[in-house]
Amino acid sequence: MTKSDAINSTPKDPTATAIDIRFSHIHLYVDRVSSINEYKTFEASINTFYDRFDSDGNADGTSSDGVHGRPLDVKRGQKIWESLHFHTSTDAEFVSHGRDVVKQLIAGFGFRVTGCYPEVNAADGTGGSGMNTVLITSSDPEGIQIFVSSLNANGEGDAEYLHFDTSNITRFFNAHSGRQGIAVLAFEVGHGCLDELYQRYFTLHPSLVVDGYKKGVKRYTNQASVLEVFAYYKGEKNVSPSDEGTILRFVEPVEVDTSKKCRLPGVASVPATFHSSCNHAYFDHWVSNVMSRNGFLETLEETLGFTPKVDFNAGVVAAGEAQIESTVTGNSSSLITSEKETALRDQSQIYLPINNALTRVGHVHGFLEEIGQGVQHVASRVDDIVSFVQQANDRRKIFGEGFTFLNIPRSYYGVLTKDLIVKGIHHDKESSGKDLVSSECASAIFDVLASEGVLQDDYSLDLNVPKDHIKSMLDSKLPSSCREEYDKNQGSILKAIMRSRYVNLYSLLRDHLSEKTYVAIVSNQILVDVQGEDLLFQIFTSGIVKRKSSDESPFLEFIQRVCSECIGADGCPKGIKSGCGGFGVRNFLTLFLSIEVTKAMTEVSSAKERGDKVRVELFTDQLNESNPILTEISDAMTREGIAKENIVVLQLEGKEEEAESWKLVMDQEGQAKAVANEKLMKCNMKYQRLMKGIRESQE
Repeated sequence: MTKSDAINSTPKDPTATAIDIRFSHIHLYVDRVSSINEYKTFEASINTFYDRFDSDGNADGTSSDGVHGRPLDVKRGQKIWESLHFHTSTDAEFVSHGRDVVKQLIAGFGFRVTGCYPEVNAADGTGGSGMNTVLITSSDPEGIQIFVSSLNANGEGDAEYLHFDTSNITRFFNAHSGRQGIAVLAFEVGHGCLDELYQRYFTLHPSLVVDGYKKGVKRYTNQASVLEVFAYYKGEKNVSPSDEGTILRFVEPVEVDTSKKCRLPGVASVPATFHSSCNHAYFDHWVSNVMSRNGFLETLEETLGFTPKVDFNAGVVAAGEAQIESTVTGNSSSLITSEKETALRDQSQIYLPINNALTRVGHVHGFLEEIGQGVQHVASRVDDIVSFVQQANDRRKIFGEGFTFLNIPRSYYGVLTKDLIVKGIHHDKESSGKDLVSSECASAIFDVLASEGVLQDDYSLDLNVPKDHIKSMLDSKLPSSCREEYDKNQGSILKAIMRSRYVNLYSLLRDHLSEKTYVAIVSNQILVDVQGEDLLFQIFTSGIVKRKSSDESPFLEFIQRVCSECIGADGCPKGIKSGCGGFGVRNFLTLFLSIEVTKAMTEVSSAKERGDKVRVELFTDQLNESNPILTEISDAMTREGIAKENIVVLQLEGKEEEAESWKLVMDQEGQAKAVANEKLMKCNMKYQRLMKGIRESQE
């Protein structure tokens, strides 16, 4: 829990003491899983591609000077891939629906099939069970683990392992209107924990215990024990029946063998060859959309000892008419380490954000209406998100397979304004105290750039235009009436123009990132947030396992947590806490708005004349207006969290008088946060009215 998260947590004494628990795997149920042979042939082709792809040793997307996120030579890569008798795909041709998610993970992130159930038949690469299951992982045994299963029409007999029984898929599809999705969230628990967990569920929430486990956990000799429970009630807990869709699976290994990629009983190992460009990813948090947020929170508190960490209150998270509430719950991991690699790979800190809809419009409401309660998205940590996303985008263009990502408006990163030209980046002034240029000259500069086509419709500067080209353009096109003042401050003006591409990010991060990294972040549509001295980078894929483009569906999130290197009173580095960087109060709203923007853009891509383009513009305007308010909230949360942390330390040291002074600071920052929350709610209500007016005018 971060400093800023701490102040939002007001846990009750949990009914259940916390148990030893860590992330294990997720399990998807889909229409079709291909044979192992087909996947292995695909993997071998990609490995052959990399053997042939020699770009000065930079096939992993890292340049010789160590700058990450360097694009691959896509055109050259496409020629090599086509020479292997495969089809490439342009962005215009690529669609995210109707795809094989296993091949997407193989091509997009360099993951490989490393396990299966049942054991493979060497003749045709399939098993004899009624269910085909593959396990996809990175090369790190501690990394992300994804099972994908489908019904096998040629299979016979009952599964030897209850968690691989065909009835699980049938039940999930029945509960989710036949939709594919993330069916199971699985955790590994410590020795002796599973029986205690069963007793808690059986005593407090017996209807959530899945049939087959009513009499106790399933024990598989020399492997592990397993317990499965339904995650949610259909409505309020202990009043409404269980929702037979999403499962929580708990696995207790007989012994911990870290060399195995997964300790779920029945999984047969499958040999895999990983290329060095394979990305490593580690689970960070799993997000649910539910009908009763409080009911799920209380159930997790009573069984797992989880307590709320962060609340996004009513009215704070809104996009047009859509509003939701969200709470992040989880355990409190004892891990504090000074090793960044250890913090990256740690799976002992569980975070489970939980959303519920407050209005009958928007993504969360649509998800619940169309699919039912379930997993909205799964978030995983990576160590270099710029490189990770750049590679994923390049691989998609080369292999014609992989993932697309959520559309983020360029205005999130920055646009060129006349005021920016007048004032400069740091509100630069001449020695006389005057602005860089007059408003009239700024208008002339702006007009030249617009007429030459380097400004987009939203006034964002073309990412690929070089500085020298801008200089040459202004040197030849700028009217003589403003030449003198332009020439006098040309360097600062050009800096402001080029930095407009990411000026909003620069206001947060200043010179901590290079221009190349800033541009790569914008190009790859990565979100950035700051909590105190910690950074959080985020990106979201388009929906996965969709049959049609208009379907609601789960998606994947990837994040990079950059933890500040704090120094303690003894001069030694402080340990890195789990979850540094928080959950991005700024990015939480940006995600919500961006989902709505992307949906609107998809719906109007070929029909802007209907007037729906206004919806996209309105969502973007709301994002722009909300951004400074979100900064106020984030800053107040950070200062409030620091105050609370100091209070705890001082009270332990018996320094009550000093602790009291920090309590005043905490109260002041709490009030500042409340004022900013009120401002944000008023902003959201304004756009709610505007969006309602647009909808009613089109009915």
